[in-house]
Amino acid sequence: MVDELARCGVRQFVVCPGSRNAPLAMALAQAASAGRVTLHVRIDERSAAFFALGLAKAGQYVAVVVTSGTAVANLHPAVLEAHHTGKPVLLLTADRPVELLGTGANQVIDQRGVFGGAAAFLDFPIAETRAGQNAVWRALICRAVATATSGPVQINVPLRDPLVPDGDDDWPESLAGRPDDRAWTTVPTAPEPLSGPLPDLGPRPLLVLGDGDPALLADAARTAAAAGWPVLAEPTATAAALACGAELITHGTLLVNADALALEPTGLVIAGRPTLTRWVARLMRTVGVVHVVENNPQWTDAAHVATSVSRWLRPADLVAPQADPRWLADWRDADDAVGRVVGKFLAEVPWPTGLRVAREIMAALPADAVLFLGSSNPVRLVDLVAVPRPDLRVYANRGVAGIDGSVSTATGLTMGLGARGYALLGDLTFLHDANGLLLGPDEQRPDLTVLVLNDVGGGIFSLLEQGAPAHEASFERVFGTPHQVDLARLCAAHGVPYRRADTVDQLTSAMAEEGGLRVVEVPVPRDGIRELHAALAAAVRDAIR
Repeated sequence: MVDELARCGVRQFVVCPGSRNAPLAMALAQAASAGRVTLHVRIDERSAAFFALGLAKAGQYVAVVVTSGTAVANLHPAVLEAHHTGKPVLLLTADRPVELLGTGANQVIDQRGVFGGAAAFLDFPIAETRAGQNAVWRALICRAVATATSGPVQINVPLRDPLVPDGDDDWPESLAGRPDDRAWTTVPTAPEPLSGPLPDLGPRPLLVLGDGDPALLADAARTAAAAGWPVLAEPTATAAALACGAELITHGTLLVNADALALEPTGLVIAGRPTLTRWVARLMRTVGVVHVVENNPQWTDAAHVATSVSRWLRPADLVAPQADPRWLADWRDADDAVGRVVGKFLAEVPWPTGLRVAREIMAALPADAVLFLGSSNPVRLVDLVAVPRPDLRVYANRGVAGIDGSVSTATGLTMGLGARGYALLGDLTFLHDANGLLLGPDEQRPDLTVLVLNDVGGGIFSLLEQGAPAHEASFERVFGTPHQVDLARLCAAHGVPYRRADTVDQLTSAMAEEGGLRVVEVPVPRDGIRELHAALAAAVRDAIR
């Protein structure tokens, strides 16, 4: 199995310790010693799966290997995220033999297809010494790797005792595969994604870029640049827009939330999956023509109003006339006005607030850095007030937008890209994956700075309906969820360097440090968040009306 996986291009493996997966772990250790694969060992299966997801986001073929029972179930959150973003992650789940199902035997669950529709499933035959099995297993491995190009695949591997080598070389056939390290079965690459003519979008088209395939987003942005459309982009898509010369509206979310009637589009094009704010669905319901571009079957249409869908969008697909030049100029003028308001507003707000910290962090990041944004407040703060930069690569887990596994995803992403990385996380998101700091002494360390906006609870809920004054009595305990975790001691327990930043200078100084995994805590108040955001929205409305 390990030999054929390597032949098929899977060179990154994440292994969790266990008994039933011992044959795989020992084979991988041997392959790693020979330089055929790169091996990462993690203790927590959930963190291991998100670390593998980070490697997959970086463009690596990766497999995560776990033992049977609840170890398999702990992969599920990362599997869901990989499924909804189409990331290739192989799940090698060791299993008990089928005759033990339902017998009360230790660590036995029915883990065949345990991930449901979130992962393709291949159930391997029992591992046993018999002629003819090599070809079966190698062919199944090739099938699994080919299937994983569009999302996660579970390879369920039932193993009988003995689980470690017995010293006898009694396998009935040669273990050699095809010569010259060729895969057992050559699988054709995916066909060229389909595109086609756009519908008539009228004189005022608008492109919205969400999270998605960078190549797809870049082509959509080139189309907008060629046609003179304004572009609104979520943080993970801004670099694609800027690199293609598109007219990116920096403060698009603030403008749309301000209900600027002069900026009402006649046609909407959505590329990728915008998930940060509710205004996208609201805008879709008010525009007559909505064209969605997505090469994942789960295209964006939460409002159920899309008029057409294509798998790709290129400038050659344009059949409608150029947009009204005044339309783009109006967006530029409004964006400039809002930019001045935001700059003045933040300059007058005392340090620290989440809004100002997010803006300062984006400005202080070194060129060519990788930034991972946690769900909840961090990604939204960057979306609201940070100035996009073409020299940054920005990522987030927006498939199902959970807060779990963020430290591990950022670690895998940074190591997979071989880049200097930063993760901007809320305190609850950080604590949810504190095991992402748990690295053995022999494990590779990422060059990753984890920046923790610590408001001692769930600040995002202050901005939602439950954060209104009418619900004050129940808010703090069940939504605010305060905690008493000392982050400095938590980091010390893991042997991870820690710094606290109480000023802008301390923050930028801490961000300048390089090498290894480290944590920077930025304390911010949670009181007054709702009022602060309301004041910013009011200032924006006044500026454009």
